[in-house]
Amino acid sequence: MRNEAPDLSRPVSVRRFEPRDRDALRRLCRLTGYMGEPADWYWRHGRSFADIWTAYYTDREPESCFVAVRGERLVGFLTGCVDSRAAPSPARKVTRAALRHLLFFRPGTAGFLWRGALDSIAQRGTPSGELDDPRWPSHLHINLAAEARGCGAGRLLMEAWFARLAELGSPGCHLGTLHENARAIGFFERMGFERFGDPVLAPGMRSPSGGRHHLQLMVRSTPAAGAESGPSVC
Repeated sequence: MRNEAPDLSRPVSVRRFEPRDRDALRRLCRLTGYMGEPADWYWRHGRSFADIWTAYYTDREPESCFVAVRGERLVGFLTGCVDSRAAPSPARKVTRAALRHLLFFRPGTAGFLWRGALDSIAQRGTPSGELDDPRWPSHLHINLAAEARGCGAGRLLMEAWFARLAELGSPGCHLGTLHENARAIGFFERMGFERFGDPVLAPGMRSPSGGRHHLQLMVRSTPAAGAESGPSVC
């Protein structure tokens, strides 16, 4: 089937996630899973990739998920978790998927996983990608299709998430991104996040040219009513 060009004249709007959005959200996750580009060059098992990065949020905490749509077309999403202690860590989700789908032996995933195991041994541990700090107990993931970048969709998704945190009384949130993803870090800083700690090597992750990647944690405090936002990192 021929893909139709998106109608960029239609505005992008943000609403809460609905069950009918699940398939499109998982598809977009795979298409934007590597710094906004498709992730299949290093992880070709699409079902497990979407499970790792979206299943908890859409299936267990859908009230913390938001989607950006242009007409009926899903062009972005934000998946959140208000209390990070309730969600399995990325490492646990990867391990579960690897065992369930025999990913250590599948072309398209085995290289990443074995490389990650060796990296973890060399580094004496695996960065969790999460932050256990009561100042920033919530966390989020956000992905945008190329057509939704630069038109305010990311800001609208973030504002919906910030409103939910304020409503529920969460003191703040955190996220993890690749240190090499300068575009994403710039966007998060414009949204009030600050870098937390130094970047650490991300086990298994390489660029298409073979360069190492690093994980950068970022934090944002939920402002008091009428106050300016700020992470208050110390």
